[in-house]
Amino acid sequence: MSSTFMGLETSKRGMNVQQVALSVLGHNVANANTDGYTRQRVNLTQTSPFPPVGFDKPYMPGQIGTGVQAGSIQRIRESFLDIQFRGDNSKLGYYNSRSDALTKMEDIMNEPSDQGLSKTMDRFWQSLQDLSTNPQNSGTRSVVLERGKAVAETFNYLSSSLSGIQGDLQNQIDVETQNVNSLLDQIQNVNKQIADVEPHGMLPNDLYDERDRLLDKLSGLVSIKVTYSSSGGNSLPSAEGKVSIDLLDENGSVIQSGRVIDGNDINSKPNYLTANYDAANGNLVSSIKIGNNTVNASAFKSVGKLRSLIDSYGSVDTSSGKAVISGSYPTMLQNLNDMANAFANQFNQVFSANGTYNTQTPPTQGGYFFTDGTNQIANQPTGSAAVTDLTTITAANISINSNITINDITAANAPVAGDGSNATLLANVLKTNKFTIGNISNTTIDSFYQGVIGGMGVKSQEAERLSSNSQTLVDSVNQNRLSVSGVSLDEEMTDMVKYQHAYNASARMITVIDEMLDKIINSMGTVGR
Repeated sequence: MSSTFMGLETSKRGMNVQQVALSVLGHNVANANTDGYTRQRVNLTQTSPFPPVGFDKPYMPGQIGTGVQAGSIQRIRESFLDIQFRGDNSKLGYYNSRSDALTKMEDIMNEPSDQGLSKTMDRFWQSLQDLSTNPQNSGTRSVVLERGKAVAETFNYLSSSLSGIQGDLQNQIDVETQNVNSLLDQIQNVNKQIADVEPHGMLPNDLYDERDRLLDKLSGLVSIKVTYSSSGGNSLPSAEGKVSIDLLDENGSVIQSGRVIDGNDINSKPNYLTANYDAANGNLVSSIKIGNNTVNASAFKSVGKLRSLIDSYGSVDTSSGKAVISGSYPTMLQNLNDMANAFANQFNQVFSANGTYNTQTPPTQGGYFFTDGTNQIANQPTGSAAVTDLTTITAANISINSNITINDITAANAPVAGDGSNATLLANVLKTNKFTIGNISNTTIDSFYQGVIGGMGVKSQEAERLSSNSQTLVDSVNQNRLSVSGVSLDEEMTDMVKYQHAYNASARMITVIDEMLDKIINSMGTVGR
């Protein structure tokens, strides 16, 4: 039969376990506002009943329970929600960064507005129209010259401003690469600590929380796949183990040589990321080094903030033997360069090939109106050969020929007072003449620029829309995670009352048993004395 003192041990266990449950509950309440904390619970299980099965077991009507024990302290977390959150968080990091970069580009281009390049060129066109109707007015010629300077300076401003932002993006690439490497270091260190604890049959819940928090941050920078492996020893079945991390591409496939942490070798250093630049092609990103392996920039499609920065800053692929450049800012700068070059050379050709009416004696034909800032060509006498194209003109260096004066601006094609036909031809370069600009043939300056600005606006709008959608998805998944893993103070207060009552009941049970034992020890056998 059972021991007289058996009830005391059962109640003592009850008090101890309820006290453990209250301690865990207090830990939850204390960390209710801690970022990344996952609420914990005590898994209560019955202790082995009495008597155990055996041939010499005492005769009893059945087994009697011996109380409760704390089986383990476990986190309440749903792994599927973690996977979903990290996938959506990678997209959020990508589109947030992309939207930010394109918004800055829109701010610089400042279209449509009274201060943008389009309006500046319209004013230049209007000044040429005014010159065509009043070709002998020196004031009108002066306006043409100043409006031309404004066009060149606007090209210069746009180019330098975009290049400045592009330089900032390069700095951000280096900073975010360092952030990735720092997170990998921290995750591997936590991996080691977990691997030291789990084999002893314990669950390092707070270390799990820290690792998950770091994994969430890493997922915003690069797209990752997390796999778990056992720490061995006496690890509990619910132990999460060590993590291995692989980089994923936009299709969810592991990038070749993309393993950055190997959980099976916790003493190894992570495979750090390094961005390599091609100095021969505008110092754009050429490849990403992952540990000892190098991945072409075009093949590094790990969705996240880092990839978005590369897409905005620019990358170059020379694997085909030809430099293929891509990126939002290099493309916009190239469009401006093509536009400035084509416009300046077309304007120079009309300016030099036509026009005889000016105040020079003898009359001169205008040579270069626009130059690259270095080749300042003097005007030639009438009948001299026309100028050739200046292929060196870009948006960054386009300027007015320093030898040009208002007297060199030819409005007429014949030495007849009131003839403004050449000014009209010059104005047509801006609005109606069609020629090749970059890869676009048979287009006007206006149409080309409208296409560039329209494309930028659509991309920016799309990035902003996808950023908003991604934020909504991340918030929704995170809310679901919090509903499972977050600390609810109302729920904890309810559990507190429950455990407190259970603790008090166990203590009361000990009091009852004590009174029973007192009766046996001090009152039995005294009858008749």
